[in-house]
Amino acid sequence: MTNAPVVPATAAIDVATARRRIRPARIIGGTLILIVVLSVIWFLVSNERFEWDVVAEYLFNPSVLLGLGMSLVLTVVCMVLGSILGTMLAAGQLSDFWPVKAASIAFVGVFRGIPPLVQLIFWFNLAYLLPRITVGVPFGPEFFSWSTNDLITPLTAAIIGLSLHEAAYMAEIVRAGMLSVDQGQHDAASAMGFSRWHTFSRIVLPQAMRVIIPPTGSQVIALLKGTSLVSVIAMGDLLHAVQVIYNRTYEVVPMLIVAVIWYLVVVTVLTLIQRRVEQHFGRGAARDGMRRPARRAKEAN
Repeated sequence: MTNAPVVPATAAIDVATARRRIRPARIIGGTLILIVVLSVIWFLVSNERFEWDVVAEYLFNPSVLLGLGMSLVLTVVCMVLGSILGTMLAAGQLSDFWPVKAASIAFVGVFRGIPPLVQLIFWFNLAYLLPRITVGVPFGPEFFSWSTNDLITPLTAAIIGLSLHEAAYMAEIVRAGMLSVDQGQHDAASAMGFSRWHTFSRIVLPQAMRVIIPPTGSQVIALLKGTSLVSVIAMGDLLHAVQVIYNRTYEVVPMLIVAVIWYLVVVTVLTLIQRRVEQHFGRGAARDGMRRPARRAKEAN
């Protein structure tokens, strides 16, 4: 029987002399990533076909900036309309009144299933099915009527198509957020005499925002990029603006890079705003609550 070597009790490990363990896999992985990044940068800089001078010339072109502004306006308008309608649809899906519940579920199923490009083309050609839009008593006299071609312009077709598409997705996001609130909150609100509307608007929705905000931010970004689809109905968005220019100058790649740069700039700004909003509605969360005692102890010292 061999005796194991006895470590002297006085021997101690000095943490100050400890060294970080070398991890070859991380070194190799980091080196490969660096090589790929440098290769991409060299390709962008050395390839003259990118025509960066043309990109710089048209980056702040008035027509490009006007198209960018139209994309932003479409994003804001369609997101607001889609969020309002989506919230109503989410409440309808959770309703115990089955006609409203069935209609809400059917709406979400239809407009989530139809691609937004198809919706845009359909609404733009609505006059084929409905030459005139009328207001009156169903199966009775008409009070007012308008030509569909006069009402359904590229702008209105874009707003209708993108808003309805966005409403279907926002309905599912809001519904998931409301389901994340504990049923005890509903019971407590009922015990305090709150109506269903006050329970929803003052108790459920503020707590559900913590779950709703992250996917909503992603939907805003997706909607901004989705506005590029309106170029197929001759809507003057950012993509349509650069298309008009490169159809005249035949400088396709530089003009597409102009659009890419502006999309990346706006998406980056929206991402930063999303992070700030998430932090605002995330106050009081469990993770934040765990940090506060340590922060207070540090301040006390």
